[in-house]
Amino acid sequence: MIEIPDSLRSVFSAQLEKRDGSYVVDVPASETEHDALAAGETYRIATLASDSSTGQKIQQEQHQSAAQETTPTSDDPPVNKGEVRDVTIETTGDQGDGIAKVERGYVVIVPGGQPGDEPTVEIEQVQENVAFASIVEQDSRAL
Repeated sequence: MIEIPDSLRSVFSAQLEKRDGSYVVDVPASETEHDALAAGETYRIATLASDSSTGQKIQQEQHQSAAQETTPTSDDPPVNKGEVRDVTIETTGDQGDGIAKVERGYVVIVPGGQPGDEPTVEIEQVQENVAFASIVEQDSRAL
């Protein structure tokens, strides 16, 4: 399993494109909406190779999944938007948000969560490698 450092601010998938002699990665707008990244700032970036051999294959898969409802596979996130579940907050990130891990090490960011808390959360946004949730019921042990 991959060790996720406390300093992790953002996880997303993107395609590398060549533009005017440089290489560019487009950052989804949602990354700035959740204050993970800010325009004009400098960030350290890590890359992981994709299993697909061409960017065209990735684009085709994205269009297919957007055009039709697919059945979940082991590659899909293990949570769905609107899902309510119990999690355990393992650590906090740089922004002070709680970080929980669920199946396959998938990360769920929980604002207001503290290490050791076991709240019930509702998944509000699901991305390929991370989800954002809000606490719907505090850890009963904390009351």
